[in-house]
Amino acid sequence: MLTPQGLREQLSSCLDAPAWWLGLSGGLDSMVLLELLAQARQSSDIPPLYAVHIHHGLHPEADAWAMHCQRACDARGVPLTVVRVRVGQSPSIEQAARDARYAAFAEALPEGAELLLAHHADDQLETMLFRMLRGTGIQGLAGMPARRPLGRGWLSRPLLDASRAELADFAVRQGLNWIEDPANRDARFARTALRHALLPALRDSWPQVDQSLRRLAEHADEACGLLDDLAASDLQSAVLPLDDAWLGHWPSLLLAPVLVLSPARQRNLLRFWLRQQGVLMPDQRHLDQWVQQLAACSDAQPQLLLGSHRLYRSSDRLWLVEAGWPRQGSAQICQPLACQSLLAGNGTLCIAPSSGGLRAPGAAGWQLAYRQGGERIKLPGRPTRSVKQLLQEARVPAWLRPSVPLLYSGGELVSVAGRWNAEQALVDGNQSGFTVSWKPVSD
Repeated sequence: MLTPQGLREQLSSCLDAPAWWLGLSGGLDSMVLLELLAQARQSSDIPPLYAVHIHHGLHPEADAWAMHCQRACDARGVPLTVVRVRVGQSPSIEQAARDARYAAFAEALPEGAELLLAHHADDQLETMLFRMLRGTGIQGLAGMPARRPLGRGWLSRPLLDASRAELADFAVRQGLNWIEDPANRDARFARTALRHALLPALRDSWPQVDQSLRRLAEHADEACGLLDDLAASDLQSAVLPLDDAWLGHWPSLLLAPVLVLSPARQRNLLRFWLRQQGVLMPDQRHLDQWVQQLAACSDAQPQLLLGSHRLYRSSDRLWLVEAGWPRQGSAQICQPLACQSLLAGNGTLCIAPSSGGLRAPGAAGWQLAYRQGGERIKLPGRPTRSVKQLLQEARVPAWLRPSVPLLYSGGELVSVAGRWNAEQALVDGNQSGFTVSWKPVSD
């Protein structure tokens, strides 16, 4: 039976959160959770309570739904934030709306706060069936987790053990008003067909289907834990932090320890690592193709698009890089005695006075440019080398090389981002000069 005390017990591990934020749609489920939370606050100590309503703008009544949520929160003294989102074009409007909603939740959630969603046992069964029909893996069979990281905080689902019928009974007894979203009855949506056709048919033929699916989810969750343990063990030999200031921003794995694993363990390791990084999981087909490419010849530079990120193989490592990289730099004038943001968004270049270093530029000043091919530089006490050779020997990955700034004075290359300086451009002895340093990603 749903009670405020029972809800507080379900959320006992979250009582030290700085705040609880309720994802409030205005439908039956979230209205029940709002009422339970409001009652729990009256009878016991819980963190400060807030609500957030995501306004998708997809239905003519969307504004009225937001007003319904506002009235419900006002009546209970719960501050409400309404967040308007733009739902992108997609073959599945359900998935696009979900993606926009969760992105908005993650953005709105303060540091360490707990987002509470009203998913219940029937939602869990529908999710499992939906994933099974799409050919999900073990992780998908485990269903929705009761708690997981989200943005700067956490997401919790405290009603997963309660059925939709129990929520409806509570709502009637409490005299609650809620919104009925027409999409929940629209047969064009896959989940609607599952809810109103497939699941009832399964229950008619297999009365124990609910318990069987819950048991399957428990087995899958246990199997996921074992696979995660194996991946964590495999990951230990592949994670070696880099002390290179240019490369420390991007997560990476050593390639050699990954290649000695079987393809199945490689896939398991990559899924585990990408999940740790909070990155969209690749589908099975693309992941299989990627694993096959890992053992390709050493000069291959395969990449895999993962939503807002890319996975690269380069310089004997696997790199997880924001999709906007590599950023081909843009030529610009460079000011001495300053740190300036580079025009292409490829970080910051700082020039500071020092004893030793580069001579002051001529009247024309310094100019920044980027590799076109064939650039060469004479280093102190060493033969003239190509910039390409220097970058390769330093294990700078191929995807970053177009972003490395080159400093010119009077048409002569005098520095490669401060890492390599031309012999002819250096001051003598301890005379005053300038040091150059590049940070690929600005703070």
